Amino acid sequence: MNVYIVGQGAVGSYLGSLLQKIGVEVVYAPRNLTLVKRYEADVAIVAVKAYDTQSAIATLRAAIVAPEKCVFVTPQNGIGNEEQLMAAFGGDNVVAASLTVPIRRDRDGHANAAKEGAIALAPTGKTAFNWLVATFASTGLPVKVIEDWRAMKWSKLALNVIANASCAILNVLPNRLVHFDRIFTLEIRMLREVRAVMQAMNLGPVDLPRYPVRALLGVVSLPSPIARGALATRIAGGRGTKPPSLLLDLRRGRPETEVNVLNGAVAAAGLEYRVPTPVNAVYARVLDAIAHMPQLWAKYRERPEVLEAEVEAEMRRTRALARGA
Repeated sequence: MNVYIVGQGAVGSYLGSLLQKIGVEVVYAPRNLTLVKRYEADVAIVAVKAYDTQSAIATLRAAIVAPEKCVFVTPQNGIGNEEQLMAAFGGDNVVAASLTVPIRRDRDGHANAAKEGAIALAPTGKTAFNWLVATFASTGLPVKVIEDWRAMKWSKLALNVIANASCAILNVLPNRLVHFDRIFTLEIRMLREVRAVMQAMNLGPVDLPRYPVRALLGVVSLPSPIARGALATRIAGGRGTKPPSLLLDLRRGRPETEVNVLNGAVAAAGLEYRVPTPVNAVYARVLDAIAHMPQLWAKYRERPEVLEAEVEAEMRRTRALARGA
């Protein structure tokens, strides 16, 4: 088997290393499109940030000799990556993936993965790709096959948004966020919005390896004080002092983040399905503004009352629009 990987970050390096250990030929795409060489790949793994998906597609078009014979696997976070790959290479050639293995880079740039977690695979077309499942399983990485790829990606989104955008906007770590009671109540509301959007889309949550998503979204249906306590315990114990992805992006001064395919995707779907999503809308708008105008960050750093006031204003606006509809 020949595998072509676009993206040599933590996820791409980790999956490539696993496959190489079982004798699979792995080639990584160069960052410069002009350096791309043609390659006969059986599998292409897209392991870039969501905002680089179109660039990855350009690389794949230049590299893959026979795309109709290639399977495109996307372990990316967020909503919309699969649709872009399907538009480029056909729905029957794409396999959505969700990786739940914690991976960290060491000082030398090597990807170190925890022993827990697995990969979930969900074809977007009618082909089961049992051989692909067997290949990943032979690496020793546990594999779970999920039928509904949209439900899987939205379930992963529910995990990705927890203590992510809020931590980034306030420039605090998860173990501090849980002590901002009123902001943490917004986290509960944010997850309720995710659940409401999924219900409007007729998508049921699915459990992912290591993460009982159905229980998580069940917890947020409880009264806020109870839900807050249960979720805070999990976040403080699981993420603690680990900076979430969106906070890392802001600290590195990146002009783009994945907030638009996370909280922004919830807000966009809320508009489409007429589901109010004020918390997700504010999180997406504020974080995107900070990324493009870093000096704006000073307004929100460790000032939860400012973020809370903006969410409350958005809630009032949402209610006013609903009354006028």
